[in-house]
Amino acid sequence: MQSDPFVRIDRIDVTGTSLECTVRPSPSMRRFFTGEPFRARYDVEIEDVPDGVLAIPVLAQVCPVAWTQGADVYVDEVDTTFAHALEDAETALRSLYPEFMLGGDLQVRETVDVAPDSSGDDSASGLLFTGGVDSTCSLVRHREEAPTLISVRGWTVRPDPVDDGKWADLRSRVTRVADRRDLEASFVESNMLATLDNPMLLAHFGHRVDGGWYSSVGHGLGLLGLCAPLAYARGLENLYVAATHWEGVDLEWGSRPEIDDHVRWAGTQCHHDGYELTRQERIDAIAAFVRETGDDLELQTCNDRMDGNCSACEKCYRTMVGLRLSGLDPNDHGYRFADADYADLRRSFERGEWVLGEDERIMWADIRDRVRETEPRSPVERAFFAWLEEVDLEDLVADAEPPLSHRLLRATARNAPHGVYNALYPAWTAAKVGTRRLGLR
Repeated sequence: MQSDPFVRIDRIDVTGTSLECTVRPSPSMRRFFTGEPFRARYDVEIEDVPDGVLAIPVLAQVCPVAWTQGADVYVDEVDTTFAHALEDAETALRSLYPEFMLGGDLQVRETVDVAPDSSGDDSASGLLFTGGVDSTCSLVRHREEAPTLISVRGWTVRPDPVDDGKWADLRSRVTRVADRRDLEASFVESNMLATLDNPMLLAHFGHRVDGGWYSSVGHGLGLLGLCAPLAYARGLENLYVAATHWEGVDLEWGSRPEIDDHVRWAGTQCHHDGYELTRQERIDAIAAFVRETGDDLELQTCNDRMDGNCSACEKCYRTMVGLRLSGLDPNDHGYRFADADYADLRRSFERGEWVLGEDERIMWADIRDRVRETEPRSPVERAFFAWLEEVDLEDLVADAEPPLSHRLLRATARNAPHGVYNALYPAWTAAKVGTRRLGLR
């Protein structure tokens, strides 16, 4: 007899390249799940992938939610190596979030020592890839391994039709990057964030983390675990996810070394890559690669579009200045930039045109450290550097606290019985505050 709270993972059905299963929460856990089955689709056949590996994608999404309530998670079968990985991930998340991570047990009918697929290349590797600074740096660092570039639809690019164009742009761009370098590209689609009730997760935990549930808690374990059937089918021994932050940066972020480096399953070890490098040092690594090879690689970092860079948002400006500081011309790598843009950048900061947080403050502080070591190449650049050295970056970070009406809705959602919450859900959804940082950087 299962005692509340718990979450039950029902039988996983596989057809060709797709899997589906039902997530069945106990009454007290229902508010955190929508009732929609978990689905994932790959670009390789997964019917021959063992059941113990097929369970990993859904467990990677569900377990962190269950741990917040001290709930056990029930599943019929799982790979023994991943079961141990979940224990390590739980320990890491409880250490990071002791105020709301209570832990819970994985209740498995059978743990199986799944043998790695021996038909592939034991040295094969994969890299979660967006084309941004971080994942491009990881590609440069591991290019001798010829990693498969893996892109995911389900987080920053949603699985509903409104984002079909963005997904097409992402697939096209990643495929071009892979083809030019004789690499494989692979694509994963999932509704993982439609299975979880994100408004309710935000209502309960948004005031305790700096951002949304998936960005602050779930995406390291979640994205890596989502790739398990693909990694098994392709025989990937190593799977890399690029670091967003670096040593000494203490921000709440769901992808961290103490989480990602523990994620593993039959034949595959995951790695949080590039954590020893600041963002500017990662651009340095890209610049060194460009000078060594003559590769005119383009970056995709824009906050506003997927089919190129707008060259006008904060993240584009941040990347363009970083490229200049590393000795590259942004115009050669997917941007439009001239000295006159320094004045526009400063004005945008001073007028508060962007909602910025601690994350952005730290990255501009990293740029400022490099500015202090760099000789300006023009009077306009010199003026901007002088301003950046003197400005109080704390003053540029806007207070992102949601309005009182939204905070009251959160409190109501946290405390309402499930039936009452269902009646309030449309109003809450209409007023919810989205996560400020959606992208893998």
